[in-house]
Amino acid sequence: MKQGSLTSTILGVMLVLILLSSGLATFAIANLAYSLGDARAINASGSLRMQSYRLMFFANSGSPETQQKVQQFEQTLYSPELEHAVSWSAPKALSDQYHLVEKKWQIMKGYIEHENAREYAASLKNFVSTIDLLVREMEHHAEFKLKILAVSQLIGLGLMLVVALIAVRYTRKRVVMPLQQMMRSAQSISRGQFELAMPKTEYIELTALSDALQGTARELSALYHNLEHQVAEKTQALTQAHNELSFLYQSLVILHTRPVDHLTLADALSELRQHQQLQHIRLVLKYDDGSEDIVTDEAGWPASAQVDYRYPLKFDSTELGFLDIIDHHSPNQALLNNYAMMLARSILIHNAVEQRQQLALMEERSIIARELHDSLGQVLSFLKIQISLLRKAITKGHDKATVEQQLNEINEGINTAYLQLRELLSTFRLTIKEPNLSGALEGMLTPLRAQSQAEITLDYRLPSQQLGANQHIHILQLTREATLNAIKHAKASHISICCYSADDGMLEITISDDGIGLTHLKEREQHFGIGIMHERAAKLAGEVEFTSNNKGGTTVCLRFPPQEISSYE
Repeated sequence: MKQGSLTSTILGVMLVLILLSSGLATFAIANLAYSLGDARAINASGSLRMQSYRLMFFANSGSPETQQKVQQFEQTLYSPELEHAVSWSAPKALSDQYHLVEKKWQIMKGYIEHENAREYAASLKNFVSTIDLLVREMEHHAEFKLKILAVSQLIGLGLMLVVALIAVRYTRKRVVMPLQQMMRSAQSISRGQFELAMPKTEYIELTALSDALQGTARELSALYHNLEHQVAEKTQALTQAHNELSFLYQSLVILHTRPVDHLTLADALSELRQHQQLQHIRLVLKYDDGSEDIVTDEAGWPASAQVDYRYPLKFDSTELGFLDIIDHHSPNQALLNNYAMMLARSILIHNAVEQRQQLALMEERSIIARELHDSLGQVLSFLKIQISLLRKAITKGHDKATVEQQLNEINEGINTAYLQLRELLSTFRLTIKEPNLSGALEGMLTPLRAQSQAEITLDYRLPSQQLGANQHIHILQLTREATLNAIKHAKASHISICCYSADDGMLEITISDDGIGLTHLKEREQHFGIGIMHERAAKLAGEVEFTSNNKGGTTVCLRFPPQEISSYE
C-alpha cells in the first residue's frame, strides 16, 4: 500500500476550500464593481424623458435657452454612465436600443433647430417610448447581473459543501475510524489485553502511531508475562518458605513439649524424612568420652551404606554430632542446616535443664542434710548424752529424783526433736503449684490462718517479670519461716506481709507483727531457722534485717535485686 502524508492531505483539502471561497469572493467583488454604475445609468436614462418634455416647451418659444437645454440633453445622453452601460460587455439588445435612442434624438434635435414644434410634439411620444425601452433594457441587464451573482454564490457554496462533505466522510473513514480503533486498542491494553490487531492506514503519521502502539503492547505483554513469572516464582518460594517454617515450628514444638529422648528424636527424624521425601536418615550423637549414640526412624539405616549428605549438629561453638542422609536427589540444604542447628539447640537446652535440675536436687539435698544436722543432729547428740548420764546414774544407784530429772530431759529432747522434724517436713514439702508467686503465698498462708488465731494479711505488688522461678522457693520458704516465728514465738495477733518494689529498684518483702519484739529472736539466736533465713537471702543476692516497730513488735525485711540485675551481677 502506497502511503502518503496525512498533513499534506489535510493541507490540500484546506487549499481547495480556500481557493473556492477566494474565487467566489473575487467573482462577487468583480460583479459588484461592474454593477456600481447601473443605478446612475438608469437614473440618467430616466432623466432623458423629463428633459424631452422640457425641450418641447422651448421648441415653441424660440427662447435663447433652447440651445443650452439641447446641450444638457446630449450631456446626459452621452454621459459616462450611459456609455459604460452600453460598453462591450453589454447585451446587444441594450446596445441597439441605445443607438436607436441616439438616432431618434438626431431627428428630434432637427425639429428643435428648425423650430418645428408641431413635428416635435408629434414625435415626442414615440421618442419617450424609445427611452422607456432603453431604461427597461438597462434594468433587465442589472437584474441579470444580480442573478448571475446569486447563482454563482449558490454554486460556490454548494461546491464548498460538497468538498466539505467529501472531506468529512474521507476523514471519518481514513482517519477517525483508525484513531477510534487505536483508542479501543489502548483501552484493551489498559485492561491487560495485549494481543491486538492494529488498523492498516495509508498515512505515514497514523502508521507510525499504530506501530508505536503495537510495539508498546508487545513490550508491555513481555513485561507483564515476565512479572507474572516472577510473581509465580516468588509465590512458590514464599509458599515453600512458609511450609518450611511451619515444619520447623512443629518440630520445635515437639522437641520442647516432650522429653528429648530416643523416641522423641526418632519421631522428629521421621517427620523430617516424610516432609523432604528422603530415603534414609539418622542422627549420630557424640559424647565427651568418645562414645556415640545413633538414632534412626522407622525406615532404619542400611548396613554399610554410604552417606550422601552430612550436616553437623552445631550450635555456637558446641558440636554434638551430625545428621546423616541417604538420598539420590539434592535435598534442601538451608532447611537441613537449620534443622540440624535446631536439633543441637534443643538437645543443649534439654541437657542444660537436666543439669540444672540435678544441681537443684543436689542443692536441696545439701540444704536438707545441713538442716537435719543443725537441728535433729544436735538434739539426737543431746539425747545420746542424756542417755549415757541416765545409764551412769542407774549404775551408780542414784536416787529416783535424779533419774526422773534425766528422763524428763530426755522426754523434752524427744518432743523438741519431733517438733523440729515437723517444721522441717512442712518446709521441705512447700512447692509452688500456682502460676505465680502471689497465688503461692496465698496457698502457703491459708493453712497458717487455720492453725492460728492471728490475723494475717498479704499486700502483693511485685512485677512478675522481675522474678525468676528459682527465686520463688526461697522467697516462699523465708516468708513462711518469718510468719511461723511471729505466730509461735512473738505471740503476734496481727501479721502484715507486704511485697513491693522500692524506689531504688530493689525488691522488698516485709513481715511485720505486733508481738513481743526482738526478745524472742535474742533468745533464739542459735535457732536453725534464723540461719537458714540469712542463707536464703544470700541465695537471692540480698539480705534480711530484723528491726523493732515503733508501736511494738518486729519487722523482718528481705531486700534483694530483681532477676535481671542479680543474674547480670
